[in-house]
Amino acid sequence: MKSVRILLVALFSLASLLLNSGTSFATTVTNPVSIAQLFAKVAVSPTLANPAMILIDKSTGEIVYEKNALLPRKPASIIKILSSAVALEYLQPTRKFVTRVYLSSIPRTLLLEGSYDPWMTTSSVLAKKDHRAWLPYIASKSIQAINQSAGRTLRSITVQYSHIYGGDISALTQYFRLKGVVPKFKEVSDSELASSQGVLVASVSSPTVAEMVKFALTWSDNLLAERLARAGAHASGFSMSDIGVRNAVVKLLTSMEIDSTGLYINDGSGLSKQDRVTASLMAQMLIKIRKDPKFNSIYEGFPVAGLTGTLEGRYFSTAPEAIGLVHAKTGTLDGAVSLAGYVDAGDREYIFVVIADHIRKGALATNQARSTIDHLLGKIASPLTVAR
Repeated sequence: MKSVRILLVALFSLASLLLNSGTSFATTVTNPVSIAQLFAKVAVSPTLANPAMILIDKSTGEIVYEKNALLPRKPASIIKILSSAVALEYLQPTRKFVTRVYLSSIPRTLLLEGSYDPWMTTSSVLAKKDHRAWLPYIASKSIQAINQSAGRTLRSITVQYSHIYGGDISALTQYFRLKGVVPKFKEVSDSELASSQGVLVASVSSPTVAEMVKFALTWSDNLLAERLARAGAHASGFSMSDIGVRNAVVKLLTSMEIDSTGLYINDGSGLSKQDRVTASLMAQMLIKIRKDPKFNSIYEGFPVAGLTGTLEGRYFSTAPEAIGLVHAKTGTLDGAVSLAGYVDAGDREYIFVVIADHIRKGALATNQARSTIDHLLGKIASPLTVAR
């Protein structure tokens, strides 16, 4: 795969040279008026079923085209852009989450000190591939240490813990039981845990928040995005619930002077079919992201057409001229397809949002909608030319 990407980069470098030498692609539309006409034509395509769309010239802020841009629509995974912004705004981008296990001075007792690490996983495959903190590693080290301390194999233990997700506690319980140990988990306060800490058994750490944001966006990791949103909400002064995430997003939008009318967030991943957002709101957020270095990891995490993440396999057959020139977050639910991000068009960069949430259900309709959006962006995408 890496060699394929290198080849693609080389091909696009060649394409740029051809453009600079006077050769042009006849299919590229560059005039804003023509681009608006093109978008208007595509907007009535039955494959998109009356979508919400907006296209903005980043350098001028001019709205080149919009349709249904102020109507609340089902965003699917492009909601992760808002979740990522909350995480970066209210958590330090360089912050890492650490989880430690101690052997307590109390017999048959472990102390599990967490930090609501979003990077935790129960999958050994993901742990190896993505260098993620692996819950069974913690459990295995814990069993080994407590048995060694007791001088025998224990069949039941107590685990006092703080700041660990309920899902992770369930996974640890299952793993302990598989190893013949019945654990009794007891949630305690930070002060209680600190007062009884003993010998360190194991410690795992996450990547930085910025690195996790990039990963969550590139691969549309639902659980990671969800947990980052909740951690950000907690840091902003709200609860880690759906309501807390919603409040944190609204707080951020207000501070950015972005109108949150029509916004309804029911999760941080976009899996909820109750989520609603306007194309205009998302476009305004994308403008702010490109202007503030604090949010660089959002742009860096966006999949690149034909090259990375959830856009890795797209554009080869639909719009090969756009490969490498579209940086965007994908979104897919049954009956909804969305794409939001940036497209390079010569010396311009356009911000676009397309939300087609009225399409038919099924893979065929999903693929048709994606192809229509890809073709559209392919018509305006072009590498930067150098004047001679």
